[in-house]
Amino acid sequence: MASLNKVMIIGNLGSEPEMRFTPNGNPVTSFRIATNRVYTTAEGERKQETEWFTVVAWNKLAEQCNQFLTKGRLVYAEGRLRTRTWESQDGQKHYRTEIIANRVTFLDRQAAAPLPEEKVEEAEVGELEPEDIPF
Repeated sequence: MASLNKVMIIGNLGSEPEMRFTPNGNPVTSFRIATNRVYTTAEGERKQETEWFTVVAWNKLAEQCNQFLTKGRLVYAEGRLRTRTWESQDGQKHYRTEIIANRVTFLDRQAAAPLPEEKVEEAEVGELEPEDIPF
């Protein structure tokens, strides 16, 4: 049976991107994106929920995200979910679910051009156009 692990989010950067390098010298950049959901309760009260996502970009995409992204920018990020597990020094298990990005696009007016897409091993099904986004 086929499977799919694909995530698409649109939101604002909550902080400046952080770039570091693996022991092999590969660049990796991580940043946080906030998405908002506005809804009305059964009582008619309007509420807003914010969900935070950690996005990780590798290699050339990591360098470009570090260079061009800044706090507050509206971005589209696409990739796959990955959950990391590690044990702290006190023996507690920790989990972190991240989006491993293969595409990041600016959506605000300051820079409408997308960052070049990172080469990935999986075949691309097709390009995503703005009118294809379901919201």
